Amino acid sequence: MDFGGNKTRKENEKTVGVVETNIAKIPLPNDGFELECGRKLKELQVAYETYGTLTAEKDNVIFICHALSGDAHVAGWHGKVGEGTAGWWEEMVGPGKGIDTNHYFVVCANILGGCKGTTGPSSINPETKKPYGSDFPPITVRDIVRVHSLLTRYLGLDKIAAVIGGSFGGMQALEWTIQAPDRIGSCICIASATALSAQALAFDIVGRRAIMSDPNWENGDYYQSGQVPSEGLSLARKIGHITYLSPEMMGQKFGRERREQSGDSYHNANLFLSNFQVESYLEHQGEKFVARFDANSYLHITRAMDEYDLEAAYGKIENAFARIQSKILVVALSSDWLFPPEQSAEIANGLLKCKKNVSYCCLTAPHGHDAFLVDVKHLSSVVRAFLPWVGKKTIRDDSALRGIPPMLYKAYNVIEKWVPEESRVVDLGCGNGILMDLLAERKKVRSLGIDISIENIITVIDKGHDIFQADIDGGLAMIPDKTYDYAILSDTLQVVKNPRLILNEMVRVAREGIVSFPNFGKLTHRLQLLFRGKMPKSNTLPFEWYGMELPRTPEFLHKSHGLVMSLGQFNQWVSSQ
Repeated sequence: MDFGGNKTRKENEKTVGVVETNIAKIPLPNDGFELECGRKLKELQVAYETYGTLTAEKDNVIFICHALSGDAHVAGWHGKVGEGTAGWWEEMVGPGKGIDTNHYFVVCANILGGCKGTTGPSSINPETKKPYGSDFPPITVRDIVRVHSLLTRYLGLDKIAAVIGGSFGGMQALEWTIQAPDRIGSCICIASATALSAQALAFDIVGRRAIMSDPNWENGDYYQSGQVPSEGLSLARKIGHITYLSPEMMGQKFGRERREQSGDSYHNANLFLSNFQVESYLEHQGEKFVARFDANSYLHITRAMDEYDLEAAYGKIENAFARIQSKILVVALSSDWLFPPEQSAEIANGLLKCKKNVSYCCLTAPHGHDAFLVDVKHLSSVVRAFLPWVGKKTIRDDSALRGIPPMLYKAYNVIEKWVPEESRVVDLGCGNGILMDLLAERKKVRSLGIDISIENIITVIDKGHDIFQADIDGGLAMIPDKTYDYAILSDTLQVVKNPRLILNEMVRVAREGIVSFPNFGKLTHRLQLLFRGKMPKSNTLPFEWYGMELPRTPEFLHKSHGLVMSLGQFNQWVSSQ
């Protein structure tokens, strides 16, 4: 199968078709479902949708966690295809797509506290026979995940091949791996965090205040009044929606463009309305949201999101991550300022510190936080590559080194001899992961690759290896001291801008460093330097050159730089400290 996401337009237009939302009434103990706050729900129902076919072994289950205002309808169509309501991640989920329903059984469910079929503030309280309203108890992310765990048990799904979520859904996905470590095979956490930043908290606080300031809110008991706090909910949505788009995308979409004036309304001094296009856009978003969402649900869900804090709950992040057994992919979005890339990197770095199987990439996406919903090209490829295929991916020994130049073949075989079985290795500038393939197949080595190219990231993830997208010229701050047995820099030292930094970082993060580089003494290379005044550039050396220290490498790596050289057929360096 092609895990790289290179699908034709026709394949991408495929859909799971017309679907319906199901309601599961979850069996509970006589005293009900106890929440973290101590209160109990006497009845519990969950709205969910499924797509694809469950295998006889039930080993192909993908559970998708939706974000703040999402619902169970993640894919397909309610109503006629192309005319009804499409799933909120229709571009990602379906036949031949990132989450391929030809191979996976996909489940998505509305969260506790929601308003799309799962028990929430607008549900009927069995004790009063009226909507819960102000009497609906506080909920947490842990409560939400526990409810979804009950749903999967109800559906007879013991093991989850992968749990996936973006934004608030990413928090839920992380909580799944902590709360049910023995049930979750892998996890994809997209544009999320272990806790909201102060800025994100501020937006939520103002949004909730807007709802509570609406006279129609009536302290949450508005369901039987015939009025809803539409002004407050609309304003909350407008505030939130500003955070979903990047400044660049906001400028591209609207800039300072104006609508055509209609009467005197745009210059009414009492209303202070404008005719800027961006105001029209926000008004439209607010109106749409009021038509489909409940104000009390918004209050409860945003509070649950605000209160989620793994460090506060476990003392430190490492204590929370210590429980995780899943293989994890963390994805950041370059222009996201609601859940900035630094927060995703913190998750990945924390998992790496705990020696978990983790990969990380930051996708270049101009749409801001909403990019995971609307800009799915590379995201779809990364997700498709990472997902645990039914059965195991294997790397055959006879194909691991196929198609590489003879000199690299020679070098890789030498490196293989130096690395003992079952060692922990970090491969810097790993490219498409051929050396990682070789070490995994022949020496059962667990490797982490570091590379900057998104194409290489996708290829290496597809092969089943862990990889971080990073520029090694910036150092290896994400890796703790002495995490690995060997750090390998294969045919890359000559292209880095600060070789001293890289070499010292290698022996900081590993017991030993192995460096290979081209033979600059080769006659053709010397002649090119003599007659053309430049270092060689070819298919095997397609690099720009940044320094001339490498021809004197042994002197460059003198003890004054904290390194000593161990001689062999090729050269190997270890720390002198």
